[in-house]
Amino acid sequence: MRHEYDLLVIGGGAAGLTAAGMAASLGAKTALVEAGKLGGDCTWHGCVPSKSLLKAAHVAQAMRDAERFGLTAVTVEHDFRRVMERVRAIRQQVYEDADSPPNLEKVGVEVIAGWARLVSSHVVAVSGAGGERELSASRIVIATGTSPRRIEIPGMDSVRMLTNETLFELDELPRRLLVIGGGPIGVEMAQAFSRLGSRVTVVSASAQILPKDDAELSQMLLERLRAEGVRVLLNTEVLEFAGGVAVTSTGERIEAGMVLVAVGRTPNLTGLNLEAAGVRYGDRGIEVDQRCRTSARHIYAAGDVAGRQMFTHMAEQMARVAVTNAVLRMPSRIEEAVVPWTTFTDPELAHVGRTEEQLRREGVRYKVFRFPYSQLDRAITDSEETGMVKVIASSWGRILGVSILGAHAGELIAEYALAMKSGIRLDQVSATIHAYPTYSLANRRAADLFVMSKFTPALAKWMRWALRLRGRGGVREA
Repeated sequence: MRHEYDLLVIGGGAAGLTAAGMAASLGAKTALVEAGKLGGDCTWHGCVPSKSLLKAAHVAQAMRDAERFGLTAVTVEHDFRRVMERVRAIRQQVYEDADSPPNLEKVGVEVIAGWARLVSSHVVAVSGAGGERELSASRIVIATGTSPRRIEIPGMDSVRMLTNETLFELDELPRRLLVIGGGPIGVEMAQAFSRLGSRVTVVSASAQILPKDDAELSQMLLERLRAEGVRVLLNTEVLEFAGGVAVTSTGERIEAGMVLVAVGRTPNLTGLNLEAAGVRYGDRGIEVDQRCRTSARHIYAAGDVAGRQMFTHMAEQMARVAVTNAVLRMPSRIEEAVVPWTTFTDPELAHVGRTEEQLRREGVRYKVFRFPYSQLDRAITDSEETGMVKVIASSWGRILGVSILGAHAGELIAEYALAMKSGIRLDQVSATIHAYPTYSLANRRAADLFVMSKFTPALAKWMRWALRLRGRGGVREA
């Protein structure tokens, strides 16, 4: 049977935009259905506005910390409304430059406004302002994303509850902000609002902030946040609100003018009628295999709705995998072993590969090589000595995981992601010339530690004898 479209994409976030644009560029007749604005969570409620706000907060902190650079510190005064107007203007700029319908239409994508639901394995009904129409497609990609996970706490009506979907619409700086959740969104926004003048308390049920990251470096970041005045309560839950006051599981009472809830995500599945096409799903989202195929082999899912690692870059990668399989009919698989991520606090915390905790659970033998920012000349010149490059490797230099805390960590992690993807060992990283003085030199210096670890006192003694050297030489035992 010949269908109306070669590929129909449901959802216009990062995964949907990538899938539709790629498919159309390859020559497939493509339609994209989206009920709201294109761009999804990243453009409107996530990466773009949060990083714009973090930049403003960083500048405010730099003004306060001017004494670090021999300058006169400045008392920071600002109009929060103007700060948020800039955030929203940047959001709109990104939308118009990259995500708006004309950009997709230029490459041949038909953009259809409305709510989509599956009618059968190849037919999708779209309800919009003009009524309902049915579309048929040979292949379908579902990329509807996720929404903030809601929580129910007694008395929550007595305070103003926010999520990342409403946070960036604020025009008034909260005098006090309670953040529930110690993940990336909660921690980033806690630091941003604290630097802009709010009194911030973070309550997390976990034993550490950023529980998916390296515990040692997460602790270093926690100490930095507390030094800046952010209160962080770990192993703690909010049990109820009473008259605008949060009562915790430890018995503490916290005044909460506004509350940011950042405790995870829920897949957007409501109304899709997945059962009509035989698409299996669970609490985490739509079930997919390594080729992004669902239980209905001609229907694919990409991005956060598929319940894998919830990053914009992962959503884009999954979309490319889905289209490669669906349109080109070429086997392509999701890359899950080497997926870097970054939390954009100050300092940044980035990671790729496995952590020490994971390796211990798996019974894998490993060695750890730490190079502190305090010994990196560029970090010293910039007064950015807080941080560390921490590399975990096998005894012969295979890189198992890397965590970086410090300035530009999100940029530095890319070198190690490439090394892991390409099978490059630590001795090869060490042998690669890095420009001086740069932050990237920290990556090489960490790799140097692996090479130096092989130069044992016994080896030094043998070399002195074999080469008839007269110096003492050798490396002290650690």
